[in-house]
Amino acid sequence: MDDFPIMRSVGDTCLLVEFGQGVDPDIHRRAVAFAQRLRAAALPGIDDIVPSFTTVGLHFRPEALRALPGQTPLAAVEAAARALLEAANAAPPPDAREIEIPVCYGGDWGPDLGEVARRACVAPEEIVRLHARAPRSVFMVGFAPGHPYIGLWGEAFDLPRRATPRARVPAGTVGVANRQCVIYPFELPSGWNLIGRTPLRLFDPAAREPCLLTPGDLVRFVPVGREDFERLREQPDA
Repeated sequence: MDDFPIMRSVGDTCLLVEFGQGVDPDIHRRAVAFAQRLRAAALPGIDDIVPSFTTVGLHFRPEALRALPGQTPLAAVEAAARALLEAANAAPPPDAREIEIPVCYGGDWGPDLGEVARRACVAPEEIVRLHARAPRSVFMVGFAPGHPYIGLWGEAFDLPRRATPRARVPAGTVGVANRQCVIYPFELPSGWNLIGRTPLRLFDPAAREPCLLTPGDLVRFVPVGREDFERLREQPDA
């Protein structure tokens, strides 16, 4: 960790700040804290701030930056990022937002629940209990709008993706693989192991905040029955 963070350019208008390697909650918390401080600073010329598992991308417009005489746009962004990094290291970690996600497990909603349980040598009910036992962090939102990557879980969820992906998976489906979890915001192909489905809408382009989840959020999965699932699907704002 002594060599991090590392800064490097990605194309002409993006600076990538890397905080470590591998999927690690501590590395991710550092990246999220830095991203939140960047947003609060509202630096001129920074168009987008994109945190992920281990990095934060700063997308910028060179003509809008406040650069010193003779300073390149990239150097100006690097200088601003380093100043905020020092401030972020001295500040306490931000409080995470916790969001409950109701899930109906198994059956038509989660056709792979039995197979996941068999691989882990436990009952399907135990997989549900373990999945919903404690909140987990949203590492990043990507692959599709509103599509979260959440983790990490224990050994029961340390399984590969399916050898043959499904071409169509319904919106709200919850999939697991590699000790992580995803939720599909709309119908998409998937190679993950499907264990349930939520009636909540993960992405609404007309909303002020289109994505229900953002990096750094804590997600707590709540098992619900068929009746509650149908009720929540009919009243998504309940």
